[in-house]
Amino acid sequence: MSEPRVHRRSELEVRWRQFRNAPRPIVRAVLSSLLVAIVLGLGYLAYDLALQRGAALPGGDLRMLYLALDVAIVLIVGSVVTWLVVPQPRGSGVVTRRSPWSAALGFFAAVPICYLVLVIVVQVLEPLLR
Repeated sequence: MSEPRVHRRSELEVRWRQFRNAPRPIVRAVLSSLLVAIVLGLGYLAYDLALQRGAALPGGDLRMLYLALDVAIVLIVGSVVTWLVVPQPRGSGVVTRRSPWSAALGFFAAVPICYLVLVIVVQVLEPLLR
């Protein structure tokens, strides 16, 4: 009797399956960073459009400060939320443990999310709304 043939998945099939079956804590962590980045990005868009249309806002033109705070807030929120929702594997125990590595994962996941949202806001949405 011969062994049944096993269908080997292509690299694309493997990655697509991993994408569709992502662990819930990871999805929550990434979505929290994305949500914060979108809200702050839309705030930047409103501030930038107001300044371009001649609004006299207190403090003058603080777009660079807003961008710096935007990036810092997204990175901090991404790190903290990931640290809270992505515990280490428990093994056979019942105690949930958290590690600074979870926060580092959230930090490094939040970096591209933050910058991609800002690129979409500045390069796509802003020219459409001018």
